[in-house]
Amino acid sequence: MRIALSADHAGYLLKDELIEWLREQNHEIVDLGTNGPESVDYPRYGASLAEALADGRAERGIAICGSGIGIAIAANRNPACRCAQVAEPLSAALARSHNDANAIALGARLIGIEMAKACVAAFLDGSFAGGRHQHRVDQLAHPEPADKENA
Repeated sequence: MRIALSADHAGYLLKDELIEWLREQNHEIVDLGTNGPESVDYPRYGASLAEALADGRAERGIAICGSGIGIAIAANRNPACRCAQVAEPLSAALARSHNDANAIALGARLIGIEMAKACVAAFLDGSFAGGRHQHRVDQLAHPEPADKENA
């Protein structure tokens, strides 16, 4: 599988460890940086991950910043990206099966390498369940107005 990874200065070490681990599993890697501790802006790296998914350079994405929150928000500004911030494997699996997430975001300051690997494995091994979830995923790309009667 072609997997893009993107990280800010807080997440580059975790990114590099995950890249090594994923290459050992014969995944093709698209490394979008950053590659050092110098301060950078996470929105740029979230956007680059989303662009790689949108233009087909990658099938899945992994975004990493200090908390995983900011980079996920940045990635999700692109309608081609459905990025879920996760901190444990169940959320990563549900992001795939219920939300058809094509990216996850990890918080390098919140989880260690083993938990990150467990999240990535659950995400990559999962598949979209479709069915009752498809209509909801469709709404992510084309939001419907809220039903005023049920609001």
